[in-house]
Amino acid sequence: MKVRMPVSGSLPYIPCVARGGDSLLVLTDLPTCPGLFYGSRARDGVLSRMRIPGGILSVQQCRSIANLVDRYSTGCLQITNRANLQIRELHSEIPPEVWQDLQELGLASRRVEVDPIRNMMASPTAGIDRQQLLDTRPLVKAWDDYLQTHPELAELSAKFSIGFDGGELVSIRNLRNDILLVAERNSTNFEIVFRLYFNSNTGIIIEQSQTISVLAALANIYLEYTKNRPRIDGKKPRLRHLLADWGVENYLEKVETKLPFPLGRSAIELSEKAIEPNANLGIHRQQQSDFSYIGIALPLGKLESKQLRNLANLAQNLANGTLRLTPWQNLLISDIPNSQVSEVKQQIADLGLHSSATNLDSCLVACAGSSGCASAATDTQSHALTMARDVAQKLTIDRSINIHFSGCEKSCAQHQPMDITLIGIQMQQGNQTIAGYNIYVGKKDQPFGRQIFPAVTVAEMPRAIEKMLRAYHQLREPGESFGEFCDRWAIDKLQKLLRSENH
Repeated sequence: MKVRMPVSGSLPYIPCVARGGDSLLVLTDLPTCPGLFYGSRARDGVLSRMRIPGGILSVQQCRSIANLVDRYSTGCLQITNRANLQIRELHSEIPPEVWQDLQELGLASRRVEVDPIRNMMASPTAGIDRQQLLDTRPLVKAWDDYLQTHPELAELSAKFSIGFDGGELVSIRNLRNDILLVAERNSTNFEIVFRLYFNSNTGIIIEQSQTISVLAALANIYLEYTKNRPRIDGKKPRLRHLLADWGVENYLEKVETKLPFPLGRSAIELSEKAIEPNANLGIHRQQQSDFSYIGIALPLGKLESKQLRNLANLAQNLANGTLRLTPWQNLLISDIPNSQVSEVKQQIADLGLHSSATNLDSCLVACAGSSGCASAATDTQSHALTMARDVAQKLTIDRSINIHFSGCEKSCAQHQPMDITLIGIQMQQGNQTIAGYNIYVGKKDQPFGRQIFPAVTVAEMPRAIEKMLRAYHQLREPGESFGEFCDRWAIDKLQKLLRSENH
């Protein structure tokens, strides 16, 4: 029996046969977000998304993924902003035994029902980061195991997300998660504990041994809320809807009724550590002596199956055989003997890749754009790459920045303000409707920063970015990031400065 893939004009899901428990299940329901077993139709074909808990892949898993996309798609993959792997343009029938092989390799959920729930996020340097307070990898696995044995949690929103930050230099604490656990050292007994965040610091302290119990209670109270709350615009309620309805304290009181211990509380600290953009790129010493990791830039997260195979071979031959995906749409090779670092760097260059955080193509984040999404007003992917090539011919940058292209105001690829954010629009020029961007800078004013250039055509956009970068290089203060540079100016003076032809 084969799994029949939809073609143009057919249903917007992948009906598939996959193993669930001791039987084969035929799945036809469409969830909010695509998963591996549940595809969704995009403009460029069927989209399927593979959860990689914690973002860590073995060589065998990499080879199986490469074989899958070569046989059933176009040979290209994309790393997402949750360190998932995304397969676009699926076009062929996939036999059920392929899905079963993926389950056996740990690339697919053992319980199909929970497959669409968002990937657990963790630092890509968990277990190797020299600054980390604890290794979160066992907790990622423990929570994934809990999900696999509690299929009732499939009733939660597919966007339900949990992040584990172990205090690494390559931190995820500023990335959006419904529930975020951040490691810190207890000031009383100096033990490492987690502080609980929703959209902000809750003041709750969780001991390591309590972590899964607390997460389970948080999820189950949320599940009870979901069952008693009508859908919102046809979708399951998000955790943020619960928090808006109940408030944080009321929610936590209900959670405590599910626990055999009280939740620990501590004073809320308002200070936040600055996080350097693209700190995951380049060569870095590990916590383990005599070993390093290298962060490899993948412009817009795109990766060819041939490159994936070659990187897996490189990791097997010169490192420990592990690739780590990042929520910044890049990847790492870890556990490289320091004596092999130069050879690894050369082989990466031979594959047409690099590890520099200051190449403009390392600075890009973009949604699928109009080529893949009906909501997008602009072809963000091609516009971003064209801009990076054009501006790189005219100037170089000496500090990483973040440049976000979004085809519409949904801002699917990046939810928090970036150094530079471009929002796609359709605009009138004479009798024609053409594509363009509103350009925002800095992190003041939600959700995109402050608008600096309204209604810039696609043709004019690279020049606008170039002028902004030149002004930053000439007038910044020592150590000042692009976002900090923009945020310290009054908006009228900043607009005048960045529009000047002198830069």
